[in-house]
Amino acid sequence: MAVKRRKSSGVDVAAVAARASRDARGVPAELLDGYLDVLASISVSGQRIGEDQKRLRHDIGGRAAELGVALRDLIDLYLTATWLAWPSLPGVCEATGSDGFKAVGEAVFRAADATVVELAEGYEQAQRWSVRQEESFRREFVDDLLDGRNLGQLPERAERYGLRLAASHVVAVVSSPEPFIDGGGVARQVETALHHRLGSRDVLVTTKDSLLVCVVPETLAGAADEFVRQVGTAVADGTGWRAGIGRAQSGPGGAVRSFEQAKNAVGTAGLLGLPGRVHRAADLLVYQVLLRDSAALAELVSVVLEPLRVARSGARPLLDTLSAYFASGRVATATARELNIGVRTVTYRLHRVKALTGYSADDPEQGFALHVAVLGAKLLGWPSLPGTGKEGAP
Repeated sequence: MAVKRRKSSGVDVAAVAARASRDARGVPAELLDGYLDVLASISVSGQRIGEDQKRLRHDIGGRAAELGVALRDLIDLYLTATWLAWPSLPGVCEATGSDGFKAVGEAVFRAADATVVELAEGYEQAQRWSVRQEESFRREFVDDLLDGRNLGQLPERAERYGLRLAASHVVAVVSSPEPFIDGGGVARQVETALHHRLGSRDVLVTTKDSLLVCVVPETLAGAADEFVRQVGTAVADGTGWRAGIGRAQSGPGGAVRSFEQAKNAVGTAGLLGLPGRVHRAADLLVYQVLLRDSAALAELVSVVLEPLRVARSGARPLLDTLSAYFASGRVATATARELNIGVRTVTYRLHRVKALTGYSADDPEQGFALHVAVLGAKLLGWPSLPGTGKEGAP
């Protein structure tokens, strides 16, 4: 039905835009960018909003996101401008009869609806891009921090994440059979809980090499231990996770040094089967000393333990018995319980070790050499070393 019109009173675009801006908590009126003129035209023509206008509103939504304008305030700006302009729109002023007003209303509010949709889509697209870009920046920073790259630029970049790299930092890591994912549920839960419990934002929780990593300032007492406690809450007990805590290190390269120490602590504890979940690098320095000269350690293992390969069941049962025996403080009954074998079997195996190697586990000097060799075997993966052939003889 044709719309009957009467003389338009016109829209005071500047006044409407200024008031809409005030009502929308100060959102810049410039973001309306011709919207009121479009409404005035549509109120007369009854046409739908054009594709060019849709693209413009989409772009404005993205621009608002970049300016830090809240989406609800941006939409408030447009809807407020719409109802403020309504009485003065040419189509409204000229319409007569209920059908005329209905036709104008449908056209104007259809245009407003399409506009809001485009604004929201453009805004959300910009937000997603911003999040991806921030994640990319954060990932690049974390990799540089924990790989020790671009150290000269790290302090300035670190301030963005609350870290002051001139101070000393401690790095804690957690390993699990199920790799940790950057931005995954466990990482988010631990980070949120840690910030809440510590009341500090100077804590970085991230992932690296499938490990969950936490970088904390040394001055934040107990932060590394709290990180481990929160992991225990977020991860199921049966997952077999382990934590390593590095020593405090200062300077831009301190984080990577502490990270390597924490990572080595976890790896060493896993190789040696050390009890407990938490392993501190400071407590495992003796093993780092052993690994520092891996060639000499490999020679010791070869000289002391190689004869065990000729045992009928191979070297492994004898090696496991020695390991459990030294771990129990050289108590045969405790060793038997640990291995779920009889005490006489333990005694027999210890005698067999002495017969094959010439080293007695109960002799102070020989026992020390044997103990170090057993530790070295675990650290080096002996007797399953490449190129060594079969483990034992029939």
